[in-house]
Amino acid sequence: MTKILLLGGLAGKQRRSSMLLPLGLAVKQRRSSMLVFLITVFLPLSGFAQKLELNVVEHTLKNGMKFLILERHEAPVFSTYLRFKVGSVNEHPGITGTSHLLEHMMFKGTQSMGTTNYKKEISLMEKIEKVMDQIDEAWAEGDEARIKALKEKLAKFQKEQKKYLVKNELWQTYMRNGGVGLNASTGNDGTQYYVSLPSNRLELWFFLESDRMKNPVLREFYSERDVVYEERRLRTDTQPRGKLWEQFGAAAFTAHPYGWPVVGWAADLETVRRSEVEAYFKAYYAPNNSIAVIVGDVDPEEVIRLAEKYFGKILSQPPPPPVQTREPEQKGERRVIVEFDANPSLLIGYHKPELTHPDQYVFDVIGDILSSGRTSRLYENIVKKKKLATRVRGFGGGQQFPNLFIFSATPRHPHTTLEVEEAIYEEIERLKKEPVSNWELEKVRNQADANFIRGLQTNFGMASRLGHYEVLTGSWRYLVDVIDKRKAVTTEEIMRVAQETFTPSNRTVASLVKKEKSNYSWPDSQALESMKGE
Repeated sequence: MTKILLLGGLAGKQRRSSMLLPLGLAVKQRRSSMLVFLITVFLPLSGFAQKLELNVVEHTLKNGMKFLILERHEAPVFSTYLRFKVGSVNEHPGITGTSHLLEHMMFKGTQSMGTTNYKKEISLMEKIEKVMDQIDEAWAEGDEARIKALKEKLAKFQKEQKKYLVKNELWQTYMRNGGVGLNASTGNDGTQYYVSLPSNRLELWFFLESDRMKNPVLREFYSERDVVYEERRLRTDTQPRGKLWEQFGAAAFTAHPYGWPVVGWAADLETVRRSEVEAYFKAYYAPNNSIAVIVGDVDPEEVIRLAEKYFGKILSQPPPPPVQTREPEQKGERRVIVEFDANPSLLIGYHKPELTHPDQYVFDVIGDILSSGRTSRLYENIVKKKKLATRVRGFGGGQQFPNLFIFSATPRHPHTTLEVEEAIYEEIERLKKEPVSNWELEKVRNQADANFIRGLQTNFGMASRLGHYEVLTGSWRYLVDVIDKRKAVTTEEIMRVAQETFTPSNRTVASLVKKEKSNYSWPDSQALESMKGE
């Protein structure tokens, strides 16, 4: 069984005595605003006690920006994870895809980086905006000739602006200083930027990232907007599974923003303006709406000093508007057919609660029972024995708001999506009616231990998990608590959650079929009846 021991805080790099303290006394305040938390977790893995110590230092600036710092001195490097609490869920129709577009724009530089003459560049950007205003007017009037002339004028200004650009200066600066893993990502609930650097480049990271937060310049906006549009075309419009996932989400969510794609709808990407994205940046890319995690060969005292120096003077902004729309209860099964010249594919989704709901631990265990490894139920019965599919899995990771537990499958020729669908429902009925064996529960518990350790072996793995849980649950300690919570899940809880969640009226089914030789037909009444279950 996992044991969590709360020990005294660390002073700098020297450990104090490891005398056990009563629960609630493990937090030792250092200075006025720095809190040190040392949590030691012993995990049984392969017969040996694996010891993981989380000596996390918390520090919050006056402007509301929070830092999590974890010392790990195995190598002279550190990893960073800077997360803004904004994703596609914060958008609205007309500007969908803005979070992802802004992620791209944040690599375009600042007033001092990425340009040889910022003043001349700004003058050209203002001219570009005026031309775009005129293009919008001409488009509304349907004046094709005027649109063509204006686009030529726009191209002229864009070409002139290129004279003052220093391409990829941020990337090159990081790489010249030993940076690796520089990247960013956008999801439903957050946008994050990350990089790993040598220990002696800590101040460089603070300088570059604070400059990006304070002085970004959305240069080459409309050409980059075209790049994102092309990305959407390549990954969604021309990709069968991309199109399937998009239509699946749109059908499963009728009101909540989870229903639109992170990359945005094509029509919005064609029309969103730079001024809209700049306003979006101001509202959400504020220090009080962000968190930075630094893990590796660093001194927390030095990290805090640099945080105050570089980020401390950036002004906070009013709290962004909360997401208030809630998905109404689904009252009947929904089905979507996507026709594409590709092999068939299947998605089934059931609405489930958010990450912080107590049942999320049960969904985690159900996902492991169904899909973790080659001895999992879906693989063993549908792929290996019945040979109905080449791949099938069930997963229900937590998100900020109520989301979906999803089954994904690829039928094996000549079997159809309907055959695989019925086989999945058989496995669901087993979960509802038959208690999971102690052997299966012990197996997924051991797998959870192993996966937990693997995920935390790298600085970046640790940083991303600390930041992810801090944002979505309100505390990075969820990272530690989740292991014991999952191990405490009982067979009775699994049956209860399966019975409450996996019902016909709560599901959305999306099937990818070939248009010319459709291998899909709507289930007849008898087939539908057999799919209903109890």
